[in-house]
Amino acid sequence: QVQLVESGGGLVQAGGSLRLSCAASGSIFSISAMGWHRQAPGKQRELVAAITSGGTTTYADSVKGRFNISRDNAKNTVYLQMNSLKPEDTAVYYCNLHFFPSNYWGQGTQVTVSS
Repeated sequence: QVQLVESGGGLVQAGGSLRLSCAASGSIFSISAMGWHRQAPGKQRELVAAITSGGTTTYADSVKGRFNISRDNAKNTVYLQMNSLKPEDTAVYYCNLHFFPSNYWGQGTQVTVSS
């Protein structure tokens, strides 16, 4: 069974940076796609960034040029470096592991960006 534990959220001023981490248990991390999603109050959960097992990355248009997703297979960890944060980035951020046909989710970490 896979467990995902996020960390690194918090309160930051607009223009600041945060780095989120997601540590995965189990043995399938290196062959799985990983993603970061977020959900703001009253809104649907949306994909922020994803990285394949081979290292190919994709980003939501709203975060391109500001966020960077990376992975360290030796540590079973995926990261989301968030720069130039905006108040509209405020949300609960969730880590996701996708290994067809299964999806696993972390418990989420709150990111709050003050103006």
